[in-house]
Amino acid sequence: MLNSIKKYLKRAKKESSKGYSINFEENVSSVFEHKKQPGLWTGVDLDGTLAYYDKKSPYDEVGEPIPDMLTLVKELINNGIRIKIFTARAQDPEQKPIIRKWLKANDLPELEITNIKDYNMQWLLDDRCIQVERNTGRLIFKE
Repeated sequence: MLNSIKKYLKRAKKESSKGYSINFEENVSSVFEHKKQPGLWTGVDLDGTLAYYDKKSPYDEVGEPIPDMLTLVKELINNGIRIKIFTARAQDPEQKPIIRKWLKANDLPELEITNIKDYNMQWLLDDRCIQVERNTGRLIFKE
């Protein structure tokens, strides 16, 4: 298992140097379209995923939006996908008004804000995730 994580981190370092763009036809339509079901939701992490974050970022502010992710989230919302901001900040009640202000300033609706997964979460977009194949424990590496 440790060797798998080391391989993943090596690949992640190599991948981080590449540039990526989001193809909405491919990513939104084919990946998310078939998942539109009442009650299901997609979690989007805030710091480091939807908004810029580093270790020097102040806790009482949310960073600048990451353009590709902001566009993707807006596209998902426009396609009827229920989005929740999924962030550790949600455990602190003082953070929710800061997040709501940021959402409004970036032309996003007043989305639900949570730090709790439930059985209705279908996807999680997060900068810290390592995907694991369901029911096997195997780490999934995209080539």
